[in-house]
Amino acid sequence: MEKQKQNIVNPSTLSLMAEMVLDEAIRKYRIDNLYKDIDEALEAGDEARFKALTGELKEVQRKMLT
Repeated sequence: MEKQKQNIVNPSTLSLMAEMVLDEAIRKYRIDNLYKDIDEALEAGDEARFKALTGELKEVQRKMLT
């Protein structure tokens, strides 16, 4: 009977992968909340809050590209 090759992943690789998944989940959560808050600012006619939130959204999106 032939022995099956075990797929062993280095623990540091697993840790890095987990960190990447967590970072992406946090980023998505933040972006979703920013869109919700931007919509609320628009509905309330709060131009200052709208500008602040859209600036923050642009910054988060810029960081994703670098």
